[in-house]
Amino acid sequence: MAQLRFEALKKLSERTRVHADLPSTNVSKFFGENVYGPEQMRATLAPALYKKVSQAIKNHEKIDEVTADAVASAAKAWAMAKGATHFTHWFQPMTGGTAEKHDSFFDALAGIERFKGSELVQQEPDASSFPSGGIRSTFEARGYTAWDPTSPMFVYGRTLCIPTVFVSYTGETLDTKAPLLKALKAVDLAATKVCQLFDKDIQHVVASLGAEQEYFVVDKALFDARPDLVMAGRTVFGHAPARGQQMEDHYFGSIPSRVYDFMKDFEIEAWKLGIPVRTRHNEVAPSQFEVAPLFEEVNVANDHNQLMMDVMGRVADRHNLRVLFHEKPFAGLNGSGKHNNWSLITDTGVNLYAPTSSARDNLMFLTFFVTTIKAVHSYGDLLRASIATAANDFRLGANEAPPAIMSVFIGSQMTAVLDELEKKGNVKIEKGDNMYMKLGIDQIPEIILDATDRNRTSPFAFTGNKFEFRAVGGSDNCAVAMTALNTIVAEQLDKFFAAVNKQIEKGEEKRLAIVNVLRDYIKESKDIRFEGDGYSDGWVEEAAKRKLGNVKNTPRALDAYLTKESLDLFEKHEVMSHKETEARVEIRQEAYMKRVQIEARVMGDLAMNHIVPTAIAYQTKLIENANGLKGLGVDNAAVVQTIREISGHIDTIKNGVRAMVEDRKRINKITDTHKRAVAYCDEIKEKYFDSIRDAVDKLELLVDNEDWPLVKYRELLFLR
Repeated sequence: MAQLRFEALKKLSERTRVHADLPSTNVSKFFGENVYGPEQMRATLAPALYKKVSQAIKNHEKIDEVTADAVASAAKAWAMAKGATHFTHWFQPMTGGTAEKHDSFFDALAGIERFKGSELVQQEPDASSFPSGGIRSTFEARGYTAWDPTSPMFVYGRTLCIPTVFVSYTGETLDTKAPLLKALKAVDLAATKVCQLFDKDIQHVVASLGAEQEYFVVDKALFDARPDLVMAGRTVFGHAPARGQQMEDHYFGSIPSRVYDFMKDFEIEAWKLGIPVRTRHNEVAPSQFEVAPLFEEVNVANDHNQLMMDVMGRVADRHNLRVLFHEKPFAGLNGSGKHNNWSLITDTGVNLYAPTSSARDNLMFLTFFVTTIKAVHSYGDLLRASIATAANDFRLGANEAPPAIMSVFIGSQMTAVLDELEKKGNVKIEKGDNMYMKLGIDQIPEIILDATDRNRTSPFAFTGNKFEFRAVGGSDNCAVAMTALNTIVAEQLDKFFAAVNKQIEKGEEKRLAIVNVLRDYIKESKDIRFEGDGYSDGWVEEAAKRKLGNVKNTPRALDAYLTKESLDLFEKHEVMSHKETEARVEIRQEAYMKRVQIEARVMGDLAMNHIVPTAIAYQTKLIENANGLKGLGVDNAAVVQTIREISGHIDTIKNGVRAMVEDRKRINKITDTHKRAVAYCDEIKEKYFDSIRDAVDKLELLVDNEDWPLVKYRELLFLR
């Protein structure tokens, strides 16, 4: 295996740059050219039909069969002009990724290319092997995908991709998109009711999302030479390099040439697919980067994020690179998050989280601002559960990520506003652009002081005109977290609306009724607000006093979905039935176990088949050396000491792996899914992973570099 490592390093030295040329320096000329969006519909459909489809999409109405046939015919002609030969229903099952089954436009029996409205609207992929959490048995194969017209079709390669939901034969949802769409509808209805307390012209409220995607990039040959990266997505072994991220010189530094070429190529492909990527930069850890898009409606933004990750992987392959989305691929270095920047926008163009110079709009802003904080306070454990995965457990609470404790950061200015409102019920909100921070440097102009500072340690922070849910993991599907967030906000807005109307019915003036309810919410939700260092031990102690949850592992965090309060919440808003919620917990518990099991097997394989034999072979060389020194009468104590150290680490590894295998066998006999997941957490991951890794990483420093079988961190992270 050491030979494989050095062959990979040799390939690295032979790499040449792959250049990608922009179709035009004016991106607007080709942006969205592979998307069958509103402009393409307008150009290919009769005006009456286009109007009918647009209204149906806007009002979330069903599209009739005749209209579907017209759309299908037009979409087929457009796609074939782009070189497409097939179509697929593109959906998001509970596997963590996307799925597709390609069908040809060509009908051999008829001898023509055709695409019917019925094929656009509904397809029947085999559902038997997708996770269902007990909703479906393996022998019950039937499942349906159904067109989501609110997310545009697109041509990817030579295939027309149709975003769809995925449901079982018995009607239960089996994907991440369907619950998200229902949660977005719930928050639209609830937010619109509240908005109409202030402005009757508001008819809809749309949730928007901008997902900042962090990721690592490594050379393909080096990746292929690390079985743990290939099989588990992270390095289960690897000693920290002498230089990691402590100099912080990688952050916002000059982008390496090969990565720069990859970024340009990927951005071109993303723009053609209508993905509005805008920002790119180096992140803190070596070989870590970030891409950030403009804000879009949540459903479309999530589809784009899922598609973007696929595009990044395919484009990276052209550049002999591999993209890593795992939350913690390298121990001791920053992991990768997917910061979900979320806000609510009215159909009149008002961002409900942006203060203005209007007294009425500011009271509306305060209503949504305070109500959202109250929602996080009431359902913090559920929000924590929404981002619980085996991979994110490695990241949450580390130096670059928020802790597992859910808290809200709002900044000093907004804290003062809420404190004043709580005391007096009458405040004046100053716009952020009316406040300035002087730097005392003559040649530097005054800098506008935003309404809030930034707090990297907060899992849920207000950042001026949006909330940033920073705790979402880099490989996560945003839909899961966004389903939870939009549902809890919808519920709290409903409660707010009812509380205000109750006071109005008792004779209270509307404005005072609103302020009274907000004052109550501010008092009740104070414990969730935290402005300090979320990494500190002091916050852990303080959070415990405030009775805030601090669940550090996935199996226990997911329990929050199964409380009566959570089950009833999702059912009330028609997001998920009790059965669907329980099934999702079952699926995620199973996924957790399988992930830990795979990592344990990878550790055992690498340790017993590669590390231990390498260490024994090197130990044999040292024994020969020690005997030679002894025969010459030279002191061999240092060599003997090294031999003993190696022997001790080998024993630790062998005993640990053998015991871990036996414990896995025992745990696999546990029939209860939750108990088995907890056992994998406590009795496999927590009991063995660190001790086995520590012994292997110590051997990496003792064994001759020429003999070590695994590509080292310094090679993975710094050689390009």
